[in-house]
Amino acid sequence: MSIVERVLAEVEAMTAELVARTSELVRIPSISGSDAENDGQAHLARLFDGSGLDVDHWPIDLDALTADPGFPGMEVDRREAWGLVARLRGAGHGDGPTLMLNGHVDVVPVGDPGAWSVGPFDARTANGSLFGRGSCDMKAGLIAAWAAVEAIRRAGVTLRGDVLVASVQGEEDGGLGTFATLRRGWTADACVIAEPTSLDLVPANAGALTFRLVVRGHATHASRRTSGVSAVEKFWSVWAALADLEARRHETVDPLAARWPLAHPLSIGTIRAGDWASSVPDLLEAEGRLGVALGEPVHEAKAALEAAVADANAADPWLRDHPVEVQWWGGQFESGRLPADSDLADRVRAAHQVGAGGRPIDTWAAPYGSDLRLLTNVGHIPTLQYGPGDAALAHGPDESVPIDEVLACTRTLAALAVDICGTA
Repeated sequence: MSIVERVLAEVEAMTAELVARTSELVRIPSISGSDAENDGQAHLARLFDGSGLDVDHWPIDLDALTADPGFPGMEVDRREAWGLVARLRGAGHGDGPTLMLNGHVDVVPVGDPGAWSVGPFDARTANGSLFGRGSCDMKAGLIAAWAAVEAIRRAGVTLRGDVLVASVQGEEDGGLGTFATLRRGWTADACVIAEPTSLDLVPANAGALTFRLVVRGHATHASRRTSGVSAVEKFWSVWAALADLEARRHETVDPLAARWPLAHPLSIGTIRAGDWASSVPDLLEAEGRLGVALGEPVHEAKAALEAAVADANAADPWLRDHPVEVQWWGGQFESGRLPADSDLADRVRAAHQVGAGGRPIDTWAAPYGSDLRLLTNVGHIPTLQYGPGDAALAHGPDESVPIDEVLACTRTLAALAVDICGTA
């Protein structure tokens, strides 16, 4: 039996444990910014330590990190945050190739609980899938990364290079965890983020910039509406300008992102206006995200939105004197891409053929931001995404992940580690 066959046999023996470990993690309601986000990191630190891995579990200095000129932004308040990296040390004592497997433990809120047919954090299995908030995005992928390393260890295989499992928090609102991991000094020769890609290769991400629009009107009694200026009514011209901007920004699209109706969407996510039903609202705040095209500099994307808002201001007599204000805040995701000279995509594709039994595999760019851009642009680590689950199910009710994809991902990551790190 070959080394890879021995490792894959260990993965098969871990099937029930994989489901159990993923379920344990899903049951921790690690919503971004909650105390449970840190509980998830502590839980994984114990799991990694129990596997005999070298564990670096450290408190992140939030004051120092947020003051860093390169800090990628944060949209929720945190009193504390923790970094976590586990290492399966190779026999080369740092001289062999190092592979990082990266994943985030934080999840988005559950939304309307009534829209779920199962409890959001019950971690139920049905019809070959595991259901629960974070099951797809991306706790199953994170556990698959650990299980791949654990299978190598249980098979008694000694690698030449190191394998790192980096569990991060704050990915959903900017990327503070991966940024902190890089600033901690952790690096690698290659990295796979086990985000949900339906076991396809995702070597590039669009960016996403969080913005706020502040529209001012003039309040008066609703019975004298024409004596005031409604901030809500003034917002419609800005909304139309943004829709037109989105259309113009998709006149040409990178071929890698051509599968999407909108490769880098512009959307408004929240609108708040007025403070009394019988008053004309004098203030509206709208928050949204501006998609950044592959390879587009962030400052150019920002300038395009600011110019569209400025044109809307200039076309309206009230807004000319009371211009809509554009604020950039929260997560600022630039685009990211695997370097063209990297062979990582080919090696993951080959490992996939071993781990996924010849299942077809496609290659595309994601229309959302991720930590890929930090690992490639800041850490200079060739990185791509490959993991179980359909991202269309993430962030919605009844989020789920197919268990067979979790197993296939685990086998692929294990085979990839053997390939990249080599054996002693």
